[in-house]
Amino acid sequence: MSYELWYWDGIPGRGEFVRLALEAGGIPYRECVRESPDGEEALLADMRARRVHPPFAPPYLVADGLVLAQTANILLYLGERHGLAPASLEGRLWVNQLQLTIADMVAEAHDTHHPISASAYFEEQKDEAIRRAKVFRGERIPKFLGYFEQVLSGPEAWMAGGDRWSYADLSLYHLVDGLLYAFPKRMGTVAARFPNVMALHRHVAALPELQDYFSSGRRLPFGEGIFRRYRELDGK
Repeated sequence: MSYELWYWDGIPGRGEFVRLALEAGGIPYRECVRESPDGEEALLADMRARRVHPPFAPPYLVADGLVLAQTANILLYLGERHGLAPASLEGRLWVNQLQLTIADMVAEAHDTHHPISASAYFEEQKDEAIRRAKVFRGERIPKFLGYFEQVLSGPEAWMAGGDRWSYADLSLYHLVDGLLYAFPKRMGTVAARFPNVMALHRHVAALPELQDYFSSGRRLPFGEGIFRRYRELDGK
């Protein structure tokens, strides 16, 4: 069986959190928009056609007759179904909790460049973005990464403990990767304060399960989407 992953083409975005789990787990899936000659029109048409449990927005996954939307919800399903999270209920809920916290930071990172309206251009809200990014750099990056540093303070290399990664580790890797891209000056200043977080980033980058994906054209570069590099928004 191959899952259907529906997400915008051309940007990593929130779909990348799902892709990393599918790729690392060796789970077959189709990039539906990328494979369709209609491109993003196919996505819009598919969303309109969904009458039972319709998704609010991509990414969503079609699996076993289910339509699963919201990144954390998709990963909760994949984690239990494919062993990408601990087997115990406590462990699965803990990894989901970590994922939701990652999602909170992802939303704040996006809002640094679009603090007023997602539908307006950056240039139309540049002053507000500069103010928002200053707070994000100074207060929110240390707060979130400090939390994940605490989670990783035990003897195990992974957030859920044990000797194997979970989907939350993959997601934290992508979050840190996005921050390094969007805020290179700030991350260059604060990264040393979070050695466990940066070590996890290196460990995921070296996972054998992901090397084919990382070297393929399937992995999309940062640019547009959640993590964007604006010189005006970065600083030490």
